[in-house]
Amino acid sequence: MPTPKRKVSKARRDKRFANKGYKPKAITGCQTCQAPILPHQLCKECGYYKGTKVIRTKADRMFERGKARQAKEQKMQAGASESTQANTEVKASK
Repeated sequence: MPTPKRKVSKARRDKRFANKGYKPKAITGCQTCQAPILPHQLCKECGYYKGTKVIRTKADRMFERGKARQAKEQKMQAGASESTQANTEVKASK
């Protein structure tokens, strides 16, 4: 059986075993929405960390925009109905 021609250096030898310490990351569930997250990270789905709201999520912003849009439409409809009533009153008085 052939023998090694040269000594294997410590760095070269240790490279073989460098990745043995890696372990898969533990995945936990969010306390509020049960979405899979890494431990000690805030949930990107609901924006909570340890039961407290930390950030506004995309869904929150969409919900707020929808409410604002509805309020604006109602205001415009109310203004339009007032203007039509005023127009009919002006025509009736002539």
